[in-house]
Amino acid sequence: MEVYALVGPSGTGKSHRALIVAQDNGINTLIDDGLLIQNSRIVAGKSAKREPTRLQAVRRAIFVDPDQAREVKEKLAELAPERVLVISTSPKMIQRILERLELPQPTRVIKIEEVASPQEIARAREVRRREGKHVIPVPTIEVKKRFPGFLVDPLEVVFARTSGIRPERVGEKSLVRPPFSYVGKLFIADAAIVGLVQKILADIPGVARPVKTQIRICANDGVVIDLELQLMYGYRLPPLLAQVQEAVREKIQYFTGLNVREVNVLARSLLGPEGAKK
Repeated sequence: MEVYALVGPSGTGKSHRALIVAQDNGINTLIDDGLLIQNSRIVAGKSAKREPTRLQAVRRAIFVDPDQAREVKEKLAELAPERVLVISTSPKMIQRILERLELPQPTRVIKIEEVASPQEIARAREVRRREGKHVIPVPTIEVKKRFPGFLVDPLEVVFARTSGIRPERVGEKSLVRPPFSYVGKLFIADAAIVGLVQKILADIPGVARPVKTQIRICANDGVVIDLELQLMYGYRLPPLLAQVQEAVREKIQYFTGLNVREVNVLARSLLGPEGAKK
């Protein structure tokens, strides 16, 4: 089985472009937001767009639920597709999905910027921000059949690959408004993130204590975490700092669903063998 990946930040139009990417690469099976889709039919999984909060939606999309993961793995084994397109927000999220579904590494990773112009991406972001609309790459009748009561509108997929060429109809997708787009945004206080960071650091050998922790919210979707640490004497600093960066990034993204864009770590001081600062 060959795996292709389509990646891009939330709201940039990945699901909207999924059918054309699949068609261009001879793919009839998609994994998107917790669902296994084949030939425009939902064949297994549970939609992240049914979840009441964004955090629960993220966990659903990356198959944290073992029962959901097992159902999709068994269906993939039964269908045995030659190629699968996995859609997610980042290469790291793709890796989590592949690990939980026991799929091979991607043959090709396609960035949203390769298949959509900056203007199209900006327009998709604006629709997401203003209207809270999301796309499921299956026909409306299929969504209504699987998820009765789900508010949904049809969206025909038509693309003109080159100027001057008549647009080509690729298929039908569905516009939905997930529950979390109605109940408001989920806010995670900086203090809660700082507390999580402190707990993560406490489990890393070689870190004495955090001296300073700062959380910065990015305008383009994500957070930056700045750390100043007191480290223990006797540890090699470059590997230790790299370990801190990776642990904080991975676990904060896992527990909160936030996109951690940077983890900046500064070794402020050393704690000597007998507790003295260096």
